[in-house]
Amino acid sequence: MDSVNTIKDKISAIVSAMDQYLEPIGGAGGAVALTAVAAAATYYYSRQPVPVTPLVDLEQQTVEEFETPPNHQGSDPAPGPELIRRSRIPYKGSKDGQYFKYLDDNTKTMFDAFRRGAKLSNNGPCLGWHEDKDKPYQWINYNESLLRAKNFAAGLLATGLKPGQETNVGVYTQNCPEWVLTEQGCYCYNMVIVPLYDTLGEEACTFIINQAIISVVVVDNDTKIATLLGQRPRPLTHIVSTRPVKPELVQRAKDAGVRVSRFTEVEKLGAAANIKETPPKPEDLATICYTSGTTGDPKGVMLTHENLVADVGAVLIQLGECAPDHTDTLISFLPLAHMLERVCETAMYMQGGSVGFFLGDIRALMDDMKHLRPTLMPVVPRLLNRIYDKVWSNVAGSKFKTRMLQWALDAKEAEIKRGIIRNDSFWDRLVLKKVRDSLGGRVRLMVVGSAPMAANVLTFMRAALGCTVLEGYGQTECVAPCTLTLQGDARPDHVGPPLPCCDIKLVDVPEMNYFAASGQGEVCIRGTNVTQGYYKNPEKTRETIDSDGWLHTGDVGQWLPNGTLRIIDRAKHIFKLSQGEYVAPEKVENVYVRSQLIAQMFVHGESLKSCVVAVVVPDVDVLKAWATKNNVPGTLSVLCQSPKVKKHIMDDMNRLAKEANLKSFEQVKDIYLHPDPFSVQNNLLTPTLKAKRPELRKYFKPQLDDLYSKLT
Repeated sequence: MDSVNTIKDKISAIVSAMDQYLEPIGGAGGAVALTAVAAAATYYYSRQPVPVTPLVDLEQQTVEEFETPPNHQGSDPAPGPELIRRSRIPYKGSKDGQYFKYLDDNTKTMFDAFRRGAKLSNNGPCLGWHEDKDKPYQWINYNESLLRAKNFAAGLLATGLKPGQETNVGVYTQNCPEWVLTEQGCYCYNMVIVPLYDTLGEEACTFIINQAIISVVVVDNDTKIATLLGQRPRPLTHIVSTRPVKPELVQRAKDAGVRVSRFTEVEKLGAAANIKETPPKPEDLATICYTSGTTGDPKGVMLTHENLVADVGAVLIQLGECAPDHTDTLISFLPLAHMLERVCETAMYMQGGSVGFFLGDIRALMDDMKHLRPTLMPVVPRLLNRIYDKVWSNVAGSKFKTRMLQWALDAKEAEIKRGIIRNDSFWDRLVLKKVRDSLGGRVRLMVVGSAPMAANVLTFMRAALGCTVLEGYGQTECVAPCTLTLQGDARPDHVGPPLPCCDIKLVDVPEMNYFAASGQGEVCIRGTNVTQGYYKNPEKTRETIDSDGWLHTGDVGQWLPNGTLRIIDRAKHIFKLSQGEYVAPEKVENVYVRSQLIAQMFVHGESLKSCVVAVVVPDVDVLKAWATKNNVPGTLSVLCQSPKVKKHIMDDMNRLAKEANLKSFEQVKDIYLHPDPFSVQNNLLTPTLKAKRPELRKYFKPQLDDLYSKLT
């Protein structure tokens, strides 16, 4: 608690700051108002809300274990690179060293999980949607969802599809009830669901349909039908649309030998067929989730029912008292094709909660939230960054408002550090209510994933929203999260301890000077949430999962003294931007160095930024020839500072990016022109003339920071 003097000082400061605004009230009215403010502030500071009780000691969040390396001699356990960390949270089997698998004996598959939720909710509302931003949400309950899912899948079987593990069903829609009905329908007959999504690109979608031999794809608009017909993958014979289809597209599909059906028509076929369900077993494949990757064809991550149920159940255990239940509502807007959203929604269905889908337009998301008033939100840092920027920009023109906001945040942060999470304080009602109301006013839990979260933004959201905001880390290959911060841990800049379903260890990355003996190294994961491998790609599987079952993530982590993990680098030069997209800098550089104007290039990106920038060393001869022709005088150093030169090089780079079909997030948004080449002598190249990326990043840090400052 603040001292009495500190409280008095703050109250005096508030009164002084507000005095000029209350003066027009005059006389007794002003005095009454000031007294009311002082009384309210005194009440706030004198209250002592009860802090949350963490699941474990926050200073010891993991258990250390040792594993003998393959070449270790002797009987004593070996420390160092084989040091393993495991969750301290108790669960069934934890005392025996077993990985967590499921919450109860009746919930071992995704088929079981949905039925568990139906029972816990007493057939409550399950899937919700609305037709436009001015209309309220409509709902179907759990039993109706189960029946429609079964009927849809049975309808596919009635049209010739075969049940079982050999059948892969594609779903190529935005988040909507039909997405979930398709997924649950597949599980009714032990089929495998394969998500497709726009950012994969047309060629990648075609590759997936061909590799997975997908004969049926569910879509939600005519554009996607046209895309599929334009590529015409060989296995595709049936397209199911959730909406009416233009007659000319139906005819075009027919001419190509592809049947087009409405989703509701397939449901009616299944209802009439009434085919008995054939549920999956835990070891059966549930989904093949293709990662977009950065080079080459996408890789299909194979995830079993056990993988999914173990990860979701472990998340629920780690959430503790803030885990969802049948009274909660989640807003679905992150892509269901990615595993973060799938895990969050599965947790809701497993607990009997309800899920409302956004309209599909991210620009109208706030309207969706005001209608739905969700209590839970999975989010990515980019959305929270926008809220943070907007709040501060709204008060930027007023010193009084800025001061009041900062006081409110300071007071709330002080409470958060003591484990107090609430939204009913003096500051919540006076200053922060609008921030909370912008998200519907009821959010009690946020789970942040996909990319690292800036510490100041994370602390701001915890304070401003008065809710629990947790950050996780993981990847598709381990379902989604493998770590998650604990409720009550207010410290930012880490991603928490491992989930109960897995262990994590760090291994040496000597070329980047990261060593496990120092608590740093490549993050490796082993447990019941780790993939079986990549679909029809044993070579890539062997590269990623070693013979002892450890998944090598390519991310570099650091163990903190309290047993939590911090992600500090990327071992394979691939980095992730704030929106969750991966960029391979070498691939991007290879596109741009085709320019005659560019001799060398270093592409750089950061996990807290949404775009990439670059250092460019111009080709001396080509640039000077252009400068002479265009009457741009100066030495090379002078030319590198010329806006005309920079524009000329950027124009040529933009041309090459367009020709190479670089995605928008791969395209360089700004450059710094450097007159001196990278070399072995200045320690920016290896003896084999490869770029030393860590050294380049350090060397040009001021220039790179300057580029990003101009882009924000």
